[in-house]
Amino acid sequence: MIDAAGLRVMRAIADEGSFTAAALSLGYSQPAISQMVRRLETRTGTTLVERIGRSVRLTEAGAVLARHAGPVLSALDAAEEEVAAIAGLRSGRVRLMAFPSASATLVPKALAKVKADHPGVTITFSEAEPRESLAALRAGECDLAVAFVYEGTDLGRGEEDLDAFVTTPLLDDEVLLAVPRTHELAHAKNVDMAALKDETWIAGCPRCRGHLLQLASTAGYVPNIAYETEDYVAVMGLIAEGLGVAVIPDLILKTVHHEDVAALPMTPASRRHIVAVTTPDLQRVPAVKATLDALVESAKASSAKTRKKALAH
Repeated sequence: MIDAAGLRVMRAIADEGSFTAAALSLGYSQPAISQMVRRLETRTGTTLVERIGRSVRLTEAGAVLARHAGPVLSALDAAEEEVAAIAGLRSGRVRLMAFPSASATLVPKALAKVKADHPGVTITFSEAEPRESLAALRAGECDLAVAFVYEGTDLGRGEEDLDAFVTTPLLDDEVLLAVPRTHELAHAKNVDMAALKDETWIAGCPRCRGHLLQLASTAGYVPNIAYETEDYVAVMGLIAEGLGVAVIPDLILKTVHHEDVAALPMTPASRRHIVAVTTPDLQRVPAVKATLDALVESAKASSAKTRKKALAH
């Protein structure tokens, strides 16, 4: 009913004492001021200005609008400035969630880039597996999620409807077989999954366990899973002591090393796809877009490092 332009006119009339002076102060024509007052009177259903000859005087209702105009217009100006700062990346907030191995590799470099390029942007980060981060994204509790999916399955795995999300590929992460250095296959160039049916297995997160079961099923057997832990430091310790073998993505092996564990390529080759997930609307928010671009750049750097390492061997 009452717009900002109408409030500005009422305050100008109160300050200047006439339509002509108010028009001059606002840069409008006098007829335009008169028209705006009439429109506001129609909307409010009452007289706002009393015309006395060539001078005007605000009615009680007009004075109320003029009195409230100051704080309302100041709040609008402040809101416009804040929105402009967000749009211009002088400020802004991004809530990021990522699974553990990404939080140790891709995320730090991306956060550092955003901080260097846009110091006014604040990014809060928390660690979560894909199921939790996608649920948080849907609930509006995060703006950007870094998740993964193994080949042959979908990102939602039947747990999440992904129609409302957009995904950006970051990198393909090779899955390797981890065995004790004392294992008879430790020096093999490649290991056939079918040859591992008698091994004792160590399983990781629920998605990783599901992937192990899928790989073993394709090879014609059910794996003997004796140990389960999402702590890959513990997984490496169990392997090093000769208690079992595991399939571990290369991104994890970049951060968790053990001199008594060997990592080997497998047949058939296996990969997991790492993606950034957000919504179409959030993707257009400048701070979210800047964080997404930084994640893409961090992933490219990680892939280039992996290729360089492969060529060196």
